[in-house]
Amino acid sequence: MLFAILCDDKPGSLDLRLSTRPEHVAFLTGLGTVLKFAGPFLDGEEKPCGSMLVVEAESLDAAKAIAAEDPYAKAGLFAQTSVRAWRWTINNPEAA
Repeated sequence: MLFAILCDDKPGSLDLRLSTRPEHVAFLTGLGTVLKFAGPFLDGEEKPCGSMLVVEAESLDAAKAIAAEDPYAKAGLFAQTSVRAWRWTINNPEAA
């Protein structure tokens, strides 16, 4: 099952995001095919202010565990994180 992980950065945390980014990218790369896609949300100045990831996991708890292991989460970057089951219906390259 797919899960969307939606994260909002704490205000004024761009420096923390930038300094933690190499570990975050390495973590995401290490997820392999579990990670379907990911990228930052942008503010009005087109600066990163949050993240969205879609992962494949066996359960909501497993998806929450992935979210908790993200170096951004461990560094305290996020003000809030939401993990929700998600169905990729339109333009899914794996759909028949």
